[in-house]
Amino acid sequence: MDWKYRWKNGYRPSRDEAAKNPHLLDESQFENEQDRKLAEESARKHLGVPAPTLDEQQSILPHAAPNK
Repeated sequence: MDWKYRWKNGYRPSRDEAAKNPHLLDESQFENEQDRKLAEESARKHLGVPAPTLDEQQSILPHAAPNK
């Protein structure tokens, strides 16, 4: 299967690289942010990597109440 977009670093990333990197594709090939986001989602599906979630950067551990 041929891929229609240019990869960010000039090569197809491994699954581990793709899971860690928020941007997989060369940004200069897109005219707007919405097109880039759709292509990024498609690239992740192509590589078999889950898409990032909105709360991915938040800690899963509960936070302690601040000391007063």
